[in-house]
Amino acid sequence: MRTLNERADVIPMLAEVFRELGFEGASLSRITERTGLGKGSLYHFFPGGKDEMARAVLAHVDGWFEREIYVPLRDDAPDVAIARMWRGVDDYFRSGRRVCLVGAFALDGTRDRFAAAIASYFTRWIESLRDALVRDGWPATEAADRAEEVVLGIQGALVLARATGDEAIFGRALARFQGRLRQKPSL
Repeated sequence: MRTLNERADVIPMLAEVFRELGFEGASLSRITERTGLGKGSLYHFFPGGKDEMARAVLAHVDGWFEREIYVPLRDDAPDVAIARMWRGVDDYFRSGRRVCLVGAFALDGTRDRFAAAIASYFTRWIESLRDALVRDGWPATEAADRAEEVVLGIQGALVLARATGDEAIFGRALARFQGRLRQKPSL
C-alpha cells in the first residue's frame, strides 16, 4: 500500500478514479485498488467516506477553475482572459482525452447529491465568460447567449470526442468557438 501524508495528495488520484469509473462505479475496494491506498488511510483522510471524497474532488476541480478560468475572465483584460481560457481548457481536458468530472456527475444519479456544486461550476463559468465578453464590447444579451453556447459546446465536444474515440473533435470545437468569439456582433 502507498503512504501519503497529506489529504491534498490523495484528491487528484481520487479525481481520476471518479473520472474513469463514475461515482457509482467507484466502490471503496476499486478506489483502494486504483489509488494504492488502504481503506484505513482513505477513512483517515475522508471520514465521511465516498461522499466526502467526491465533495473534496469537486472542490478541487472548482478551485482550479476558479483560479485559472473564472477569476481571469472576471478580472483580466478580456482578450487576455479569453485566450487563457482556451489554453486552460485545452490543457485541463488534455485536448479532449479527459472527461469533465463535473459534467459526468451531472449526468448520473450523483447529480442530486452534489447539485449545488455542479450547478455552481457551470453557472460561474458562463457568467465569467459573459462578463469578459461584455467588457470586450458585446451587448449583454448576446454575450450571455454566446457564453452559454461556448460552455455548452465545450461540454458537448468532450462527450462527442469520448463517445467516438476521436479526440480531434475537441480541438476542432475549440477552434470553432474561438472563431465565433472573435466575431463581435455589430452594435
